[in-house]
Amino acid sequence: MKITDHIKNANGKTLFSFELIPPLKGQSIQGIYNAIDPLMEFKPPFIDVTSLREDYIYKQHDNGLLEKLSYRKRPGTIAICAAIMNKYGVDTVPHLLCGGFTKDETENALIDLNFLGIENVLVLRGDARRGDATFVPTTGGHCYATDLLQQVVNMNNGKYLHEDYDGIEKTNFCIGVAGYPEKHFEAPNLKSDFNYLKQKVDMGAEFIVTQMFFDNQKYFDFVRKCRENDINVPIIPGLKPITASKQLVSLSKTFFIDMPEDLCDAVNACKTEKDVKEIGIEWMINQCKELVNFGVPVLHFYTMSNPGPTRRIAEAIF
Repeated sequence: MKITDHIKNANGKTLFSFELIPPLKGQSIQGIYNAIDPLMEFKPPFIDVTSLREDYIYKQHDNGLLEKLSYRKRPGTIAICAAIMNKYGVDTVPHLLCGGFTKDETENALIDLNFLGIENVLVLRGDARRGDATFVPTTGGHCYATDLLQQVVNMNNGKYLHEDYDGIEKTNFCIGVAGYPEKHFEAPNLKSDFNYLKQKVDMGAEFIVTQMFFDNQKYFDFVRKCRENDINVPIIPGLKPITASKQLVSLSKTFFIDMPEDLCDAVNACKTEKDVKEIGIEWMINQCKELVNFGVPVLHFYTMSNPGPTRRIAEAIF
């Protein structure tokens, strides 16, 4: 079922969902099941599975020269989605990236997803590779999320990259895109950020999932500005509790978000990391209660495949 249908069928009730990271190469699917099992009692209608682009390693040869090799650290997004649907009977939302994938590889992935009956995708440009100062497009791939979005829309209209064969079928993907309550770090200003988001919705995006935030007012303002810009699709808040003191800096640095002063003060006053975790969970519970009262369609948690803190929060909300 499409995300938009899940939201519509909920009749205003806030749903629960979460996001998983594929296991490291060579690890089994059991780690994914261990991350899902503790959260199934909250009846998630869908589960997101991230996708990571390739990275580089350097292999030193006997002559002392270094060879730059491309490798994928966490493969298997499509297979994981299929396994989750088979085991739990829950819809999945695989992430599609520009970085690390050619247009042909993307088309093949979409054909496989359609064959498996997966109806939802989240379209993202993706991050720069480690060591790259900026995002570098893959040769033969897309430069921007709008380009990737257009490819999915084209397939929904029956237009493939190579139409020299018979029996082309239209896909029927419900397409999600990312939103940034605190502005995408590469956008020169909020106005241009909203213009790009509006372009994606006009092209066919049907729902938005936001970057994490710790100040609900930023989300409320973001929703208001979206509506003022005639962006009327569901806006799903992305959430993650603080679980370690170092995250005050690491999350801000990685995701370009502000940490509220009250949260920083509370974390800095903690004597142990256990206390920090409790503060983070309590803060997120209060955030979620306010978001539910606001009428958000879904509370979507970035679990990092660690279900414990999210379970604590869900127990207090659902």
